[in-house]
Amino acid sequence: MKAALAALATAFAVAALPAVALAQAGGTITVYTSQPTEQMAAVVEAFNAEHPGITVEVFRSGTTELMSKMQAEIAAGQVQADVLLIADAVAMTQVKDQGLLYAYADAPVEALPAAVVDPDKTFFGTKLITTGIIYNTSLVSTPPTSWADLTKPEIASGLIMPSPLYSGAAVIHVGTMVQQPQFGWDFYEALADNGAIAGQGNGTVVEAVSRGEKPYGIIIEYMALNAKKAGSPVDFVFPSEGVSSITQPIAILAGSDNIDAAKVFVDWQLSRTAQEQSVEQGYFPILDGVNPPEGYPAVSSLTILEADPAQMLADDADNKKTFADLFGG
Repeated sequence: MKAALAALATAFAVAALPAVALAQAGGTITVYTSQPTEQMAAVVEAFNAEHPGITVEVFRSGTTELMSKMQAEIAAGQVQADVLLIADAVAMTQVKDQGLLYAYADAPVEALPAAVVDPDKTFFGTKLITTGIIYNTSLVSTPPTSWADLTKPEIASGLIMPSPLYSGAAVIHVGTMVQQPQFGWDFYEALADNGAIAGQGNGTVVEAVSRGEKPYGIIIEYMALNAKKAGSPVDFVFPSEGVSSITQPIAILAGSDNIDAAKVFVDWQLSRTAQEQSVEQGYFPILDGVNPPEGYPAVSSLTILEADPAQMLADDADNKKTFADLFGG
């Protein structure tokens, strides 16, 4: 704890450098991320086109596995990451509460919605990602339109979903759904009773539905719609009751030995250039004036299911255990 507090005190003591000094930052930073490997390779390539003096090394896994790796490194006093870019604010808040995030007071957040900016400026949302329903168009003639539809035996028996034991987006989705009075754990018990299964991350869902192994899935929207765009026989439904959402926040580790280069990477992630790239990769943007991907609804048309992040964090261990009891893991 003393070491963590000392690292945090050091981080606060570092004065924000002028933009010209940050522009001259160099060296190597390590990014821990849950963003898909091919997408991150494109992100690094675009970043290095503007900042060739900074080498970005990437470790990629599901958010839950990343957090396990982080916690092991924290216990050993050997955190390797300089930057975290992960699925959900709940996991990021957990790291923040351990005193391990750098407070970047001068981060360029003027154009960002206040809802995606941590009040203490330790992490910042980079995009909007929602969870809904994917289905195989070759196997399904009448697609479901609501979450309630998924509990029907003929649908649940062919349903696959990501597990919160692996996926940060699934942590948020499960945590959101169980806070909804009309769903709660009854929803998941009905899915389990009627034959639904859990894979690992969202990638296992899109693969199973695209190949026709499962006709239905619960998934983050961009994976389904990117697969559709690439020619897979799938489509996506924004359920009528609403969607859960994550913001893929980014943060700097207080113990980073290259804070300046990490700041440059964060600045770039919050820039219009990065937002336009994220749209090309199939994400909803968070900056006004940047249009969503072709074929996506306007963000203003979405119904976002509300949930209490603090309660979600407090319930996280119990939620994962209950989910594992129902679906294994």
